[in-house]
Amino acid sequence: QVQLVESGGGLVQAGGSLRLSCAASGRTFSGYVMGWFRQAPGKEREFVAGISYRGSSITYADSVKGRFTISRDNAKNTVYLQMNSLKPEDTAVYYCAADKATIVRTWKYEYDYWGQGTQVTVSS
Repeated sequence: QVQLVESGGGLVQAGGSLRLSCAASGRTFSGYVMGWFRQAPGKEREFVAGISYRGSSITYADSVKGRFTISRDNAKNTVYLQMNSLKPEDTAVYYCAADKATIVRTWKYEYDYWGQGTQVTVSS
């Protein structure tokens, strides 16, 4: 089992920034791709960004490319999502997820473990 706990969400004005963190515990962090997904009210949960264990594979959704940056600190068992130039359409609950894989996959059903989510609200 891997337990994931997100933090860092909140309310921010359009154009602002937030940094989300996801702390993992339980089984080793080693070998897991870490992903960020988001779900807005009435919409499907969608892939945002993912990073392989050593950071050699990083993928972003087109909607966040150039604005969001994913990173991880394996010594701290933590993955981050730096979100800049936020837009109202980025408003959603953001989830951290873990996938026992070597490359980033974008299909949510590939991910084995999920956090409880953290709310991000961007006001216009």
